[in-house]
Amino acid sequence: MELYDAIARRRDTRAEFTGPPSDEALTRVLEAANRAPSVGMSQPWVFVTVRDPARLRTFHDHVAAEREVFAASLADDPERAATFSRIKVEGIVEAGLGLVVGHDPTTAGERVLGRHAIADTGLYSVCLAIQNLWLAATAEGLGVGWVSFYREEVLADLVGFPGHVRPVAWLCVGEVAALPDAPDLERFGWRSRSPLVVHEESYAAPAAPSGQGAFAAAARNAVPPAG
Repeated sequence: MELYDAIARRRDTRAEFTGPPSDEALTRVLEAANRAPSVGMSQPWVFVTVRDPARLRTFHDHVAAEREVFAASLADDPERAATFSRIKVEGIVEAGLGLVVGHDPTTAGERVLGRHAIADTGLYSVCLAIQNLWLAATAEGLGVGWVSFYREEVLADLVGFPGHVRPVAWLCVGEVAALPDAPDLERFGWRSRSPLVVHEESYAAPAAPSGQGAFAAAARNAVPPAG
């Protein structure tokens, strides 16, 4: 799969999982994650795989409770609440594999080249590893779903992270029947993707949509996955 095709086809997967990936495919996508750029070559990421059904169910139940918390916040907007009620926010049990990604700021000691002025560059590096993994998984025909309906302290305790390691993501990773042609939030009417907008020299300068680049052309021409 071409890079631009993988970018265009990547989806946040929820309802399409059919089971966990093979060990070989999982190793390949994790190796892709480990090749991500990182500030000062610190590689501040931590990966924990979760397969135990009881542990998956425990996290699923926690996410379901947090989903209800968010649903309650929409009580004053019935139309928005109705839209959200149709949106599935996780595929924890269906995927059969949870991949917890954490940020460990101690992997390269205290003096990390490039981190002295912006402490969050380590966190940014972890997000780059996740994006590498996601694109590699798409090229493999796998689905990935980033679950964000959780409390960090609950997830840290669930997988035994020490106090200095911050959980960044629970990723559902698995085989899928197919990847949706459009993101769920677009399909269910929650929000649509905005066109690319670029400001010249300053944010204060007028900005105009730009759709003539290589990515835009590849996205328009990408063939939807079969199924």
